[in-house]
Amino acid sequence: MTSYSYTSPFTDTSLHAAETRARLDALARLLDSAVRVPGTNIRFGADALLNLIPGVGTLTSKGMSAYLIWEAGRLGVPMSTLLRMMGNVGVDFMISAIPLVGWVGDVFYRSNLRNVDLLRTHLDKAHPAPTRFQR
Repeated sequence: MTSYSYTSPFTDTSLHAAETRARLDALARLLDSAVRVPGTNIRFGADALLNLIPGVGTLTSKGMSAYLIWEAGRLGVPMSTLLRMMGNVGVDFMISAIPLVGWVGDVFYRSNLRNVDLLRTHLDKAHPAPTRFQR
C-alpha cells in the first residue's frame, strides 16, 4: 500500500496569524465603529460609549486597546510599529481625558482601527493570507 503525504505551504504560524487578525479586526470594529448613527455616515463604538463612564470606562477601553497591541507584539510586529500603535492609543487617551470634547473626539479619532491597519500591513508581509488557485 502506497502512502501519499501532502505538505501544506501554510504553516501553523500563518493560520494562527490569520485567526488572530480576524479576532483583532473584530475587536477594533467593536471599539471604534460598531454602530452607525441613523441617517448619517458617522460611526462609533464601545470606546466612545465606555468613555461616558468617568474613569472606569476610559481605563476599560484603553485596556482593550492595550490587548490589541500586546497581541501585535506576540505576532512579531517590529518595535517601531508597536511604538506607533502605542502613540495612537496615547493620543486617543489624551482626547478621552477631556470631558465632553473627548466624547466627540472618540467618534472621529479611531485609534484601534488605525492600529489594526498597522498590524494588517505587517501581517501581509510576514504571513500573507492564502490565495486561491486561478484557472
